[in-house]
Parts: sequence; C-alpha cells; structure tokens
Amino acid sequence: MSDLLGVAVLGAGHMGADHVRRLDRVVSGARVAAVADPDAERAKAAVAGIDGVVVHTDVEAVLDAPGVEAVLIASPGEAHEEALLAAFARGLPVLCEKPMVPDPAGALRVVEAEARLGRRLAQIGFMRRYDEEYRQLKSLLEGGRLGRPLMLHCVHRNVSSPPHFTSDMLVTSSVSHEIDAARWLLGQELTAVTVLRPRPSAGAPEGLLDPQLVLFETERGALVDVEIFVNCGFAYEVRCEAVCETGSARIGDARTMVVTAEGGARREVPQDYLVRFSDAYDREVQSWVDAARGGRVTGPHAWDGYAASAVADAGVRALETGSRTPVDLAPRPALYTTP
Repeated sequence: MSDLLGVAVLGAGHMGADHVRRLDRVVSGARVAAVADPDAERAKAAVAGIDGVVVHTDVEAVLDAPGVEAVLIASPGEAHEEALLAAFARGLPVLCEKPMVPDPAGALRVVEAEARLGRRLAQIGFMRRYDEEYRQLKSLLEGGRLGRPLMLHCVHRNVSSPPHFTSDMLVTSSVSHEIDAARWLLGQELTAVTVLRPRPSAGAPEGLLDPQLVLFETERGALVDVEIFVNCGFAYEVRCEAVCETGSARIGDARTMVVTAEGGARREVPQDYLVRFSDAYDREVQSWVDAARGGRVTGPHAWDGYAASAVADAGVRALETGSRTPVDLAPRPALYTTP
C-alpha cells in the first residue's frame, strides 16, 4: 500500500461528491484514485481540479484501475450488492453508505459472502456512531449511571424529500439511521415494528404518507419511538432522548449558532444532513482510512447493515398492514460480534 490510500469512489451524486471533497481536502492519509458514475460528466465535475483521478462509468473498470486500494460506495442502494461483492472478490476494504443493501435477502447474501472470506472487509456508513453527542450518550448508557434504559424517543425531520421518495422510504432510507443508532446505543436487537400514520402534512407530495410514527420493540423489553417527518419545511432536525430508570439524557437540541441582533435572537438551523453531521462524516471516513491503511476494518459491520435492512423490511410491512410486525433475523455468523 502506498503512503496515501488510493480510494475509488462509486457514485458522484450529492453524497459521493461530498466524499470526494472530504477525501481530497479534509481526510489525511488518502487520495481519490478513481470515480465511477453512470453519468460521466457528473463524475468529471466531482473531481474537477484533482489531479490523477481515473473516471469510469463502469464499476468493474474503476475497481481495476491503477492505484485503487480501497472503495467508498456512495451510489444508490440498489447498486450496493454488486459493488460490495466485486470489492470482496478483489480483497478491497470498503466503506459502504447505508443502506448496505435495501432488501434483507440481498443484504444477507453480502453477509454470507464476507463470512465465507473469514475476514471483515466492509464498514457500513452509519455515521451517527461517530457524532460526538451520540458518542457521549453511548458512553453514559454503557456506564450505567442512570440505570437500565427503558425508552428512546427520537425525532428525525427533513426540510423536504427528493422527488423520487416513497412512503416506504421514510422507513428504509430515513429511519434506517435510528434503527442502527438504537441497536448501537442499547446493545440490543430490535424484534418488532409498529407504524402509525397520522393525517399527511399539507406539505407532503401527493400520495406520500408523511409524517409517520414508528415504534420498535427490543429483545430486552425497551421501546424506541421515532417521529419521521421528511417534509417539515423548516429544518433538518435529529434528536434522541434516552429515558432510564433513574434519569434521562437528550441530545440534538442546540448544536448551532445563536445570533442576537435588532432586538431579537435567532438560532441557525441546519438545512440538511451534510451540515448537521459534517463532523461525524469527517471522523467516520478518517477512522476508515486509518484502519484500512493498517490492514484492519472497524466500525459498523455487514451484520449491522443486514439487521438494519431486516428491521426496515418489517417496518415496511407494518406500514402496509397497520399491524405489529415481528423482525425476522437469520442466525448471526461467528465473524460478527454483538451490536
């Protein structure tokens, strides 16, 4: 491996272009070696001003490009399984944005393929584990000072949803972050899902069931509720409160600047996830690069990606039926540790 880890970025959209910028300007120990995107012009735009980057429209070609030593997958979720398996075949470490694979059957195929290798190559991009507030909450809960966690109350709001967003995607794309955060914070698997649907907001596109209230049960009796509202119109907001036996702790209230002027005070509110979680993304990618350069893989693993897909799939069925829906998880391979 060279002094700088040569990274191939798959996908040059909103997320992929931001990772290209991060690898080039923020993260140490890495360089952008290649970019793949079906839109060649978009790929070229993402790497404008960066020397020595190979641009392809084909994933296989970019993985075989000279100098590629690791892969960052930021393409649409439907393309992740093929890209992950191609990276595994080449022994390349991977950072894969969530969802690892949207459907649980495909996600399980990735888990089984990696388990057959007998070593971890994939880290899954659940960046909230790298956010300082989430890390503080995790440490507090693990320390036991507030007793056993009983409930998590979560809020996840977006200013607006992309044009292609569906009602199912409120669970599979947005709430997938809370699914992983809950598993990680509580150290428990989620075992059942119920989805309640209030009257849709006037700001929601026609036919989109937005907002939703998602309720998760865990294997040791805790409850997790998530308000997901992807067309709130006013801010990107993520909050989480842990209610324990002897106290509670809440994160996500006031990470932004307060401006006082002209007889009033105004709090700056982030408008998207790349602003709110910029530090977490930086920390996540730096951690991945450091580990890959040392021949290791750390962070959320493929089983975490599979579990999130399986829980989200149960959530979609709960949305469709209006009924409490159990989560069906395959046996966990020995390669993966507890949540």
